[in-house]
Amino acid sequence: MFRPGPLNLITDISGLKVGHATDESVRTGVTVLVCADAWPAAVDVRGGAPGGRETDVLAPENLIGRAHAIVLAGGSVFGLGAADGVAAALSVRDIGLRLRAGSPRIPIVPAAVLHDLSNGGDKQWGLEPPYRSLGVRALDAAGADFALGALGAGRGAMAGMVKGGIGSSSLDLGEGLMVGALVAVNSVGSALMPDGRSYWAWPFELAAEFGGAGAPMARMDASDPAPDASRLESLGRLQAGANTTLGIIACNADLTPLECKRVAMMAHDGLARALRPAHTPFDGDTIFSIAGGQLRLRQDLSRAAQIGRVGSAAADCLARAIARAVHFSGGSRETHGPR
Repeated sequence: MFRPGPLNLITDISGLKVGHATDESVRTGVTVLVCADAWPAAVDVRGGAPGGRETDVLAPENLIGRAHAIVLAGGSVFGLGAADGVAAALSVRDIGLRLRAGSPRIPIVPAAVLHDLSNGGDKQWGLEPPYRSLGVRALDAAGADFALGALGAGRGAMAGMVKGGIGSSSLDLGEGLMVGALVAVNSVGSALMPDGRSYWAWPFELAAEFGGAGAPMARMDASDPAPDASRLESLGRLQAGANTTLGIIACNADLTPLECKRVAMMAHDGLARALRPAHTPFDGDTIFSIAGGQLRLRQDLSRAAQIGRVGSAAADCLARAIARAVHFSGGSRETHGPR
């Protein structure tokens, strides 16, 4: 029987740490995932309005295909500066590629950002957005155990009409194989069904990890809407780039960057299971995938079949992590505007 890992966090994958930094006056923040080394990595983008950095370096046809850390940040384009701080701090720690003796280390730090610029915080930062320093602070805070909810990159996030935030989950597949997910939910789509209490991800819940509300109280019918367009528009939600769900999938198998790409692609199914609608023109949905390589896949089974199993588990983990993000942010109680 499948079960969560000991922490039910992405850090159940050995070698990973996660840290948050939150600026309450700006109502924004940064979340950083740090790898023990340069791990094989890939990214897949399905939203119509993404914002990212160093995603092409992870393309399987390119040279590197690895990451030392991954940054998720609020702040839209300004949030990309968080990766500058993380890269500089890792280089000072002597972490990164070295192309010539004596030259600085070059950490590979892909990043993706969500839009939280309309949530009422103080965004009058002039020429000094806070994200570089928030990136350094999040890196310094990184550890195996970390909080979920409206903090870090999810501080100013919304999920449809309710609070979004940071979620995570893990799944122990047996025989040493572990898969985990980390997500920052700031979506057009809703994580809640029309009854206002049940999550779209309810069939995948393990051990009441997002409240144990269970099955919906009533069946869906043709009149049940997605989040009301007029209300979302009044909040400025229906604008290109104003919404994004950012995720990271991790496993401890010995995957190549190309195999990580397939896992990232499959993981998007979990996003679509947990949010309705998903992958809209207004979202920047971006999923990274990394692999620690501590566990060799079985030689007596089809490798492709095993990759498919990891990808299927990744989708389930992402769906659960999305529901946990809303649950721990208190998002099951409807709000009428960003907070």
